[in-house]
Amino acid sequence: MRNLRVTMTDVDSVVHRFDDVEDGTSLMELGRQNGVAGILGDCGGGCACATCHVYVAQDWYGRTGEPDEIEYAMLDMVADVMGPTSRLGCQVKMRPELDGLEVTVAPAASYWPAASY
Repeated sequence: MRNLRVTMTDVDSVVHRFDDVEDGTSLMELGRQNGVAGILGDCGGGCACATCHVYVAQDWYGRTGEPDEIEYAMLDMVADVMGPTSRLGCQVKMRPELDGLEVTVAPAASYWPAASY
């Protein structure tokens, strides 16, 4: 089984390229393990916050799929920074068809303390 590639641009516009991502790893896990600015994952991946909010590159959004009702409710909490390709990183798990995925970490919503970042 080959490992997968992800390009993640953090909230400081620093581009992180990962070439050895295991199948099944969530974007939240990847970001936290590698200190990507803006990926906090406060709920630990339980889809109970929006501190791993990312924008999926338009070309990739169809492959990641749309948020389900629970994820959408969490994204609605950050409506001021939600975009048309918003996803929670904890809900996007790497799989072969996402090899080469490109995402950008969303800025903090207005109600999240700036000191968290």
